Amino acid sequence: MELKEKLVGVTRVCKVTKGRRYFSFSAIVIRGNEKGMVGYGFGKSKEASDAIHKAGEQAKKNLCKVCIYRGTIPHEQEAKYGGARVLIKPASEGTGIIAGGALRAVLEAVGLKNVLSKSKGSSNPHNVIKATIKALRDMRDVRMISRLRGISIEKVYNG
Repeated sequence: MELKEKLVGVTRVCKVTKGRRYFSFSAIVIRGNEKGMVGYGFGKSKEASDAIHKAGEQAKKNLCKVCIYRGTIPHEQEAKYGGARVLIKPASEGTGIIAGGALRAVLEAVGLKNVLSKSKGSSNPHNVIKATIKALRDMRDVRMISRLRGISIEKVYNG
């Protein structure tokens, strides 16, 4: 399974003591196989490259499966994490990924081709990523619903 890694951001953090300032780095990385698997990781270290490596390793451990239906998502979904709210909607063929920043990185890593999205509230990348993955994890396709309810797929559509 070939995972593609996308660096969302590296932040320099400073701790000030009586004697001096201590600098360290914090990194956010998204990993996905572009076939329905995605994970995120946060890493901290004194060196930027070490922080990125740590975040990548953590992202590999946090992988989760996402429902993809014809290059888009099965239904509209909204999720909230902290102050960040995320809304993702299925889109018709040829629309592309309409998203910005951290939200776009997650949707590309999953392998979605056509999706509409809106990020509301906080734009903090940590919380936006967690809200997006929460929304994608809560997705259910028709097969999953029919299995949970113990009824046929036709009965799900016809009620």
